[in-house]
Amino acid sequence: MRTKTLKKNKINVVTLGCSKNVYDSEVLMGQLKASGKDVVHEQEGNIVVINTCGFINNAKEESVNTILHYMNKKEEGDVDKVFVTGCLSERYKPDLEKEIPNVDQYFGTTELPHLLKALGADYKHELIGERLTTTPKNYAYLKIAEGCDRPCSFCAIPLMRGKHKSTPIEDLVVEAEKLAANGVKELILIAQDLTYYGLDLYKKRNLAELLENLVKVEGIEWIRLHYAFPTGFPMDVLDIMKRETKVCNYLDIPLQHVSDTILKSMRRGTTKEKTTKLIQDFRVKVPEMTIRTTLIVGYPGETEEDFQTLKQWVKDMRFERLGCFTYSHEESTHAYNLEDDVPEEVKMQRANEIMELQSQISWELNQAKIGQEFKVVIDRKEGNYFVGRTEFDSPDVDNEVLIDATKVYLKTGEFTTVKIIEAEDFDLYGEVVS
Repeated sequence: MRTKTLKKNKINVVTLGCSKNVYDSEVLMGQLKASGKDVVHEQEGNIVVINTCGFINNAKEESVNTILHYMNKKEEGDVDKVFVTGCLSERYKPDLEKEIPNVDQYFGTTELPHLLKALGADYKHELIGERLTTTPKNYAYLKIAEGCDRPCSFCAIPLMRGKHKSTPIEDLVVEAEKLAANGVKELILIAQDLTYYGLDLYKKRNLAELLENLVKVEGIEWIRLHYAFPTGFPMDVLDIMKRETKVCNYLDIPLQHVSDTILKSMRRGTTKEKTTKLIQDFRVKVPEMTIRTTLIVGYPGETEEDFQTLKQWVKDMRFERLGCFTYSHEESTHAYNLEDDVPEEVKMQRANEIMELQSQISWELNQAKIGQEFKVVIDRKEGNYFVGRTEFDSPDVDNEVLIDATKVYLKTGEFTTVKIIEAEDFDLYGEVVS
């Protein structure tokens, strides 16, 4: 008598949005694996979990399109079940249930145990630091806090992620040790706001103490800081950056704007004068530091004068790394009460002007690196080049160092000394110093 073969379920986790979502997907996958589930990241699987982003319009569109793509696959019989989690479903669950009702279930950002249950798995509290990393083996994200207490007018993150909640230092050290044991050499510290770390747990800004503990983890060679907030920045962090070679001379600090009028409307709690002094203090204290920032143009009420102030400031500050976004009018935010009065084409024009200016600054700064030697980590091989980064560059967003693969063999994840021989706007070409 023939018995029907039971098909073994394979769960495919699809990640959209920022590095914090990447981290959440990795935690989900670690939990599924611990429950004996067959889980993959962005490959083929008959059960799909989409970890969505709901930050700005483009991200929301991409999330909705991805859900629709997998619903088509479900209708065609290629996929059995589709679950949706993350920021979009946290923010718009009732709307999504109405508009795309044939998704099997929607989950918010804090409903991991419920999602696991729906996937036939148990949530295991003891799995501190057990993640299935999806990044190249040499680096991993370390999320040190969740949520945000800042009142920024344009930002929907507190609506989707809740209030700021720091992870205890001892848990983060355990997680770092497990990552190091798996070959991770670079930790990229992420949070909605690194500056705020520890205030809820230790009643003080405690990023410096966390770094003091993480530098002791054997096997970790670089620790990189992402997403600091300018107001109340803990300056003792710079002492550690200066003293500890493991802490990269690098800081990602989104400043958003510099016109006092716009900063006030954005509820950023700072001024042009204070922001400028903060950056100058950084450069005096750690002259080698690379500063990455992001700006928003086209915010409600942004006049040509406000924009010219911002543009001149970008010229004066000469940031090593800079990204620029056009304002996205997000419902339920404080700024949604304002009129979105800067036309879309003006927003785009302003963003392009800032990025053209930055491209020139970046080119000039890169030219100065020709002839210098840097410690470089190799991330991957692409075509005829090994592609690496210096401590001044974060993966996916910053400069890369290209090394001719026909002349030398390098291993992914290894560190090597490279002399820069040529430089473009955003990429450097180098040769290995033997």
